Amino acid sequence: MDAPPPAPTGPAPRAVCLLSGGMDSAVTLAEARAAGFEPCALSFRYGQRQEVELAAARRVARAQGVALHREVAVDLAALGGSALTAAIDVPLDRDPGEVGAPGAGVPVTYVPARNLVFLSVALAWAEVLGAADLFVGVNAVDYSGYPDCRAEFLRAFEAVAALATAAGTERGVAFRVHAPLQELGKAQIVLRAEELGVDLGLTHTCYAPVLTAAPGGGAEPGAVLACGRCDACALRLRGFREAGRTDPVPYATRT
Repeated sequence: MDAPPPAPTGPAPRAVCLLSGGMDSAVTLAEARAAGFEPCALSFRYGQRQEVELAAARRVARAQGVALHREVAVDLAALGGSALTAAIDVPLDRDPGEVGAPGAGVPVTYVPARNLVFLSVALAWAEVLGAADLFVGVNAVDYSGYPDCRAEFLRAFEAVAALATAAGTERGVAFRVHAPLQELGKAQIVLRAEELGVDLGLTHTCYAPVLTAAPGGGAEPGAVLACGRCDACALRLRGFREAGRTDPVPYATRT
């Protein structure tokens, strides 16, 4: 029987991982480490209406022992065009069959070109770090509604990265965009989180969270509850049900 290959020597190569604070990005961060990388997490203050997303990203980064976690401000709210950044109502209580269904069209929660912007900043940081690998948590449920979550876009971005950077044009660095959840549905992601030891109770997915009052009427904010009624909650809850698991985050309503 052949001897096993020798263990790699030297430090793990760095990879820049987009970290929103949601379930998918938390599992993707863990996938990067499992693949042998040192994950460097990148989160964005992009004008999102929910500050709780960034708080969740910080929790996830701490729990997974991330040494480098950057928050970058990119004001996409100045452009508008999305229910996540502008005064547009987040859809609630949609027919479950419509949520994430192929051919359903682009929802109002789509932020125009967001992944293109985020990956461009991630690419810039990767070049500074001397990294060639980017990780993003897009998955099968995102394909129909979000054009910047599709495999064609990710491959095209890799081609642009080779032409847009000194590392690519001068040193021949081949940047790679990894989407380890690309073929997975939500139930499979829940089970993969379990395998990787990811605490999904630290994550935040809801588009319209309910902020409760502080106990005793104090000035401090109370608990943050997932609404249980938006598309993101519907998909997340369905994934947990199909996986035979119970979502650990608190909800105002569980549908």
